[in-house]
Amino acid sequence: MKIFIAFSCFVTGYLMVLSIYRLLRIKKSNVLDRLDKINKTEVYKNPMHEELNLPLFQRIVKPVLNKTSNRFTKLLPAAKHDSLQKKLILAGNPGNLSPHEFTLLRYGLMFVLPFLSGLTGIFLNQPLHQNLLMVTVAFIASIILPNLYLGQKIACRKEEIQNTLPDVLDLLMVSVEAGLGFDAALSKVIEKFKGALAEEFMRVLQEIKKGKPRKDALKDLADRCEVEDLTGFISSIVQADQLGVSIGNVLRVQSKQMRQKRRQRAEEQAMKAPVKMLFPLVFFIFPTIFVVLLGPAAIQIMETFATL
Repeated sequence: MKIFIAFSCFVTGYLMVLSIYRLLRIKKSNVLDRLDKINKTEVYKNPMHEELNLPLFQRIVKPVLNKTSNRFTKLLPAAKHDSLQKKLILAGNPGNLSPHEFTLLRYGLMFVLPFLSGLTGIFLNQPLHQNLLMVTVAFIASIILPNLYLGQKIACRKEEIQNTLPDVLDLLMVSVEAGLGFDAALSKVIEKFKGALAEEFMRVLQEIKKGKPRKDALKDLADRCEVEDLTGFISSIVQADQLGVSIGNVLRVQSKQMRQKRRQRAEEQAMKAPVKMLFPLVFFIFPTIFVVLLGPAAIQIMETFATL
């Protein structure tokens, strides 16, 4: 009996030691594997590889635009430059284009689009007047399309910020009431959310870290977005910071107001839906219904009168 107990204790101890050894070895091997992956990524990371991973626009088109636009900086007046710069900022700097580069792209489109349309007309053997009409339409479209694109980008970005703001304020309120500072709460927003508003808050934090006052960084954010709800929120935060009011209370009030405004906007869109549906009903759906319902009767009437 004593021998059996001793043997059992020996086997149990051996298995425990073996399990601990295996566990430590697995953890060590996982750490070594991760270190090997990091070393491999650092070894194979070179400027040429990073450059090849960039999009085609950033690798080829952007440098050409940059060099060419520097030679034609005088083509864009100062007032037009400032206005276009403001529009590009509101649009979120698509493609990181400067005003001169965007203007150069627009001039290039005014040349390329009519040329391609004329070339297409020649290949299709179209008459001269049709070809000239296509070239004219393409030229007008090349003038209008860049402004339409920029306006659409601005509208979509403003709508995205306006729709995301209530959820962002809810997270800010919860984070501040949990004991975090306002800057740390902004970091939580950047971590949890993606999109234009999170990118703007990231830029605000970067400017604050570089020494810019929080008030000025937030006001610049309002100027870059020009969203009424966001501007009101920033004004409340700046005023609360100056007067020493609790930011948590301000965030709670602002969050409630933003949710109410979002609900009101949804109700407004729902009220507009019947009016928007009226025109398709009148011009597209009702005529087909009349044809289906009254068509057979009209045919029978015509046949009856034809036999008389």
